[in-house]
Amino acid sequence: MWWYTAILTLKKSYVFSFPVIVLWFHAMKEILRIPGERDGFVIVGDPRPMTWPHRHEKLELNLVLQGRAAYLLGDTRYELSRHGIVWLFPGQEHLFLSCSEDYCAYILVFKPQLLARVCSDPISETLQQSDPARHFYKSLPPEAALRLANLCERLAEDTDAGLFNAGLGYALLLAWNAYLSSGETAHGAAIHPGVEQVVRWLQEETEPETVEALARRVGLSASHLSRLFGRQMGMTLTDFRNTKRLERFLRLIQVQPELNLGQAALEAGFGSYAQFYCVFLQHMGCSPAAYRADPNGQSSRTGQRPQAGF
Repeated sequence: MWWYTAILTLKKSYVFSFPVIVLWFHAMKEILRIPGERDGFVIVGDPRPMTWPHRHEKLELNLVLQGRAAYLLGDTRYELSRHGIVWLFPGQEHLFLSCSEDYCAYILVFKPQLLARVCSDPISETLQQSDPARHFYKSLPPEAALRLANLCERLAEDTDAGLFNAGLGYALLLAWNAYLSSGETAHGAAIHPGVEQVVRWLQEETEPETVEALARRVGLSASHLSRLFGRQMGMTLTDFRNTKRLERFLRLIQVQPELNLGQAALEAGFGSYAQFYCVFLQHMGCSPAAYRADPNGQSSRTGQRPQAGF
């Protein structure tokens, strides 16, 4: 896949009975570039690094191949599972929350010029909207998911821009028709405004705050906030916070290798190195120093990556 400017890890996986390459990448919106002659891209990816609220400049489609993931779309939490398909429109803010260890999905991104060319009838014109004012997630029948996944596999390997663009347009309409014919739209779980606000704060937390302090900021008691958070997010507030801190730590040591482990841990929001060490060992299965010395080796031996809630 020659058009990517940065790829951190390659891992072989087998889904739907064919081999695919799973890519873990940092800051997809900033690193991946779509060549001028192409109308979009197709990859198999893990959205974990995009752990802050964001929007995309272009229409995005995710087709879940295996595992589970949780997204916050606006103020609603959605559980994505195998054969699930979700459309992320440019005007819709969304936030990746957590995923299972085996989660991966095809990620398709479409340029506006492709949408203008192929979405010319009333059925597909929704795809040209920036924010259709509702969310689009369903679970496809297995045969429909398999057909779409097989097409995505071929597109991901196609090096001819003309053939790729023709196939991507077909994939767009195939996916939309499969979505429309797949029964009821999945309903997410509405999130309490206080829980939603705390989730967003914890994405960017750099200074440790107690649960009591967070609760005061949203006008709730600490016990009520903790109960709401656990019930609506599917994990404890502490587990969610520690996972996000760990993700920030891993980004920091990648982009600022001059930082020592203690500095990176504190900048990521941990209250002390001792606290960080315990969380790191629990999630990664090795010491921070061992991971930094050989991140790929440790990851492959332990089979663990930061995760929460599954």
